[in-house]
Amino acid sequence: MATAFVAAEETEPSGIDAAVNDAVGPIATWIEGIVFYRFEFFGVGVPVIVLWLITGAVFFTIFLGFKNIVGFKHAIDLVRGRYSHPEDAGEVSHFQALATAVSGTVGLGNIAGVAVAISLGGPGATFWMIVAGFFGMSLKMAECTLGVKYRKEHADGSVSGGPMYYLRDGIAKLGKPRLGKVMAIVFAVCCVGGSLGGGNMFQSNQATALIVEVFGGEDYKWAFGLVFAILVALVIIGGIKSIARVTDKIVPFMAVLYITAALVVIFANVSMIPAAFGQIISGAFNPEGVVGGVVGVLIVGFQRAAFSNEAGVGSASIAHSAVRTKEPATEGFVSLLEPFIDTIVICTMTALVIVITGVWDDPNSSELGGVGLTTAAFQSVLPWFQFVLVVAVVLFAFSTMIAWSYYGMKATGYLFGDSAKAENIFKAVFCVFTLIGATLSLGPVIGFSDSMIFLMSVPNLIGLYLLARVLKKEINGYWERIQSGEIEMVDKH
Repeated sequence: MATAFVAAEETEPSGIDAAVNDAVGPIATWIEGIVFYRFEFFGVGVPVIVLWLITGAVFFTIFLGFKNIVGFKHAIDLVRGRYSHPEDAGEVSHFQALATAVSGTVGLGNIAGVAVAISLGGPGATFWMIVAGFFGMSLKMAECTLGVKYRKEHADGSVSGGPMYYLRDGIAKLGKPRLGKVMAIVFAVCCVGGSLGGGNMFQSNQATALIVEVFGGEDYKWAFGLVFAILVALVIIGGIKSIARVTDKIVPFMAVLYITAALVVIFANVSMIPAAFGQIISGAFNPEGVVGGVVGVLIVGFQRAAFSNEAGVGSASIAHSAVRTKEPATEGFVSLLEPFIDTIVICTMTALVIVITGVWDDPNSSELGGVGLTTAAFQSVLPWFQFVLVVAVVLFAFSTMIAWSYYGMKATGYLFGDSAKAENIFKAVFCVFTLIGATLSLGPVIGFSDSMIFLMSVPNLIGLYLLARVLKKEINGYWERIQSGEIEMVDKH
């Protein structure tokens, strides 16, 4: 979902926009400078936050024994309900939890962000993006297992979980309760800010901008925003069960729609497939004309993957914590499918379309921008693709909004002592921000919100390192019982 590479609507600010920009701009610029700080390495600017996330992903892949490979089939069996017990505590099925979390990550980054990455790094960026997505699977597994392990089950059957709970309660059990509380509060505050900005206003802003660009209606942005706000309200008022019922229909539909369109373009250029893979492999290790060589391509690819699937940010752990299970590790296995779907499947499809059609190599491609480049690639085969794109962007944006409303709501509830009243107030505020997002340009506000989202990874990853042994014991203990047959399939068909 991450928005860092996708510019907000570029219009000259005036009126309220100008006032908001003047007030927020200096603070946003200062925080962005810290969060997205870069250092020079072989002449390439390396973002520290990307290095932070990728290091964590590689560490947990090795530390957990490459469960993202050996446990892949088991993850699919869990999503298919073969180990599900209806009487287990929780609110949603494994599939619904996965669909909700995927809906929070799949967004404009999969469309525009990938195009920008290939523009900057060439086809080779695709290879490193896939590699980073592979490692991100283990990091997602780590945070979602702990999210379920330390979740709170309420008297009414609802549950609350996520990094704020394992940071507070898990680290307290290590004898550091104050450190855990501070880290949990920092995480929750950043989550609220990120949900209102990048998870909400940016989504309604970009979806509205594309609708206006294709169909017109510049003077009615407020009306589009109002419709979005009403639709979001109708879904989120029912909590995670209502959100999951919507996302488990939208996510498969939009994924099939987008992947089908991509496959049509790929097979229409079937003779170019070997050459495209050749460009991707050679570009990854021996790039020509790319500043910084291999390091530059590698960083571009890693950055796109890390910003797209949010592994290490901790957001998805909140959605996965609502699953019906008594085994925390089950949701860890399920969650490793999330970076696979987001980055290895959907982002790679976008990349293949752009590389195979050759639009990235057009000297004028830099003027098209991310969405424009992807649209040009698809339209080379499907002239009507812009209408599919509108549907895809609106669905991606809507599903991202309702997923992040849940993240922000749970973070708000945590800050006010698991208060249901605070959560309901947040829902109302969230819908107001949806309307605001559709009507303002929001440049510095979105930059500030992006910073908040990636700041979530700082306390989250520190907590994961501190709880690494607890995590490994939980996952390995469960895996040994699966291997020995102690835990059997409920549905063997």
